[in-house]
Amino acid sequence: MTDSQAPETTPETTPETTPDKTSAKTGTNPIAPTPTGVRTAADVVTPELVAQLTKGVTGSGRTANHTPFTGEKLADLPESTPADVERAYEAARRAQAVWARTPVRERAAVLLRFHDLILARQAEVLDLIQLETGKARLHAHEEVQAVAVAARHYGRKAPYYLRPKRHAGAMPTLTKVTELRHPRGVVGQIAPWNYPLELSVGDALPAFVAGNAVVMKPDTETCLTALWARDLLVEAGLPADVFQVVLGEGPVVGPEVVKHADYVSFTGSTRTGREVAQGAAARLVGVSLELGGKNAMLVLDDADIEKAAAGAVRACFSSAGQLCISIERLYVHESIADAFVERFAARTRAMRLGTSLAYGADMGSLVGERQLQTVTRHVDEAVAKGAKVVAGGVARPDIGPYFFEPTILDGVTEPMSVCTEETFGPVVSIYRFKTDDEAVEQANATPYGLNSSVWTKDGRRGSEVASRVRAGTVNVNEGYAAAYGSVQSPMGGMKESGLGRRHGSEGILKYTEAQTVAQQRLLPLAPALGMDDAKYAEFMSRSLKVMKALRLR
Repeated sequence: MTDSQAPETTPETTPETTPDKTSAKTGTNPIAPTPTGVRTAADVVTPELVAQLTKGVTGSGRTANHTPFTGEKLADLPESTPADVERAYEAARRAQAVWARTPVRERAAVLLRFHDLILARQAEVLDLIQLETGKARLHAHEEVQAVAVAARHYGRKAPYYLRPKRHAGAMPTLTKVTELRHPRGVVGQIAPWNYPLELSVGDALPAFVAGNAVVMKPDTETCLTALWARDLLVEAGLPADVFQVVLGEGPVVGPEVVKHADYVSFTGSTRTGREVAQGAAARLVGVSLELGGKNAMLVLDDADIEKAAAGAVRACFSSAGQLCISIERLYVHESIADAFVERFAARTRAMRLGTSLAYGADMGSLVGERQLQTVTRHVDEAVAKGAKVVAGGVARPDIGPYFFEPTILDGVTEPMSVCTEETFGPVVSIYRFKTDDEAVEQANATPYGLNSSVWTKDGRRGSEVASRVRAGTVNVNEGYAAAYGSVQSPMGGMKESGLGRRHGSEGILKYTEAQTVAQQRLLPLAPALGMDDAKYAEFMSRSLKVMKALRLR
């Protein structure tokens, strides 16, 4: 994720702030038609809805958020001060003490009810996601899918993950050992703007079912989605004070969230992640971080070119490339590169751009002016230094203030910024390779290691290549969804892409403290039965040899 994913980096903007140099450009991607009768922002974000959702915000000031589709204001919102954050933690701690005593199966049942509610009322949140992020509706639906899957998984598996576990003791039969899992207390969560449902409440679900309370700071520009999810969780049975929300400028509110937390969950830029980690370390509290990426896709010489080209469109341009695990570097074997690029470019040029709250558009908008400036800078600089635009390459103010066409660049080399910096937009660079070893070496030549993709007709070969790529998730014949959607398995980054994992056992156990209770029976672990120190040491030495011979662990 980019530095612009740090809290509150999207400024208040209007269509008039679009750079003048883009206003005359017209691209090739068609505009998706808007069906008749489609809802508008005013239809969705009513004063009544805003009043209902913001009841859950602890804040004494005022702020606002905006829609990328037009730049217009969506809602006036409460803004939290440091004192408001402290009050939110006080309320959360009182509620958490009661919530932690609730049996785990009752806590899990809340998640299962939430699963059903979010699927039944998905149209409401799809509208909010689109209005707040500017993404196409199908990409918004990926968030609904991800949250529903996480709710189902932890709703079913939490009692298993959190159950007391018996372990072999120091002395067989004489030492009884049980591992217990206790909630950490109040989790401080800082969520980004790009996936406002999945990366807010989706990350909070395992914290709740583990018995914690959460104080969340979503990005103000996309907070209505998170607040809607909070409202739905309360409807599903979560005590309201267990889920606190604070809003405000990242540099002001973010450190306050870290300051009071018993554990910190952060998704955002590597730069801000380091600051969060330092704040947590100073207080000796745990932290999980999902950070930046410069994700690579490897198309091997035996890949199905048509399938790989279609997969590349999804992998590179979902949510306008504003996806932590989307592909920005595309390595193609030289023997098939020309054919692949031709098919990939044709599919990319045919993508439909649109703003309507309906299915039909293949890609939506960037989230704001800062993202548009980064994308424009990366593309213009690369072209000025010799790169070729194969598809896209221009802004589309005729559609909306922050639209930029899905873009393919060829001939990218260092020191072009797009070569090494995370763009976090709909831009991908093509590179060619001769051998699998070369492709792996180039894919690993980055400080990041979040997600990668390998395409081949040979599953065994794909798995072997994938195992050599230094990334937290690697998909074979998929871009990102296969690994991310497999919620029993961990997901997270290597190197500068983060610490810790979401999903699976790690995704819930990180929100707990492990406690070992050991009960010694009959004989102490000390000289007894008339043994002096020397005889006890000899007895223990013989016992250790016997336990090894019996293959005890």
